[in-house]
Amino acid sequence: MKDAGFDAGTLARLADVIEARRGGDPQRSYVARLLAQGPDAILKKIGEEATETVLAAKDGSPERIVSELADLWFHCLVALAAYGLRPETVLAELERRAGTSGLDEKASRQAAQKAAHKSALGELPVRGTDG
Repeated sequence: MKDAGFDAGTLARLADVIEARRGGDPQRSYVARLLAQGPDAILKKIGEEATETVLAAKDGSPERIVSELADLWFHCLVALAAYGLRPETVLAELERRAGTSGLDEKASRQAAQKAAHKSALGELPVRGTDG
């Protein structure tokens, strides 16, 4: 299998095509149909493609893994469009994380989640004290 090299422009071009299909005829455009069906349909498709990716990886066929990952990435791009986001935003987040240990990054997210959880709990009335 030939390695074509990485070109972030490919993701941007695909995102542009997806955006151009928004509002199109759902009978003529798969992307228009998915976007018209809304986030739940898109997220269901991502779940299906993620499962197919896992199965392909378990089989170990490089060609099938690439094919299924391409399907998964494509549907993730559709999800980004549905939420008004661009692939460049995801790439920027990956760049921000580059050079950071995955364990450190995970610990940082968990600490932030705990702080948010404590803050939210602090705003809840305690039973028997709200008059």
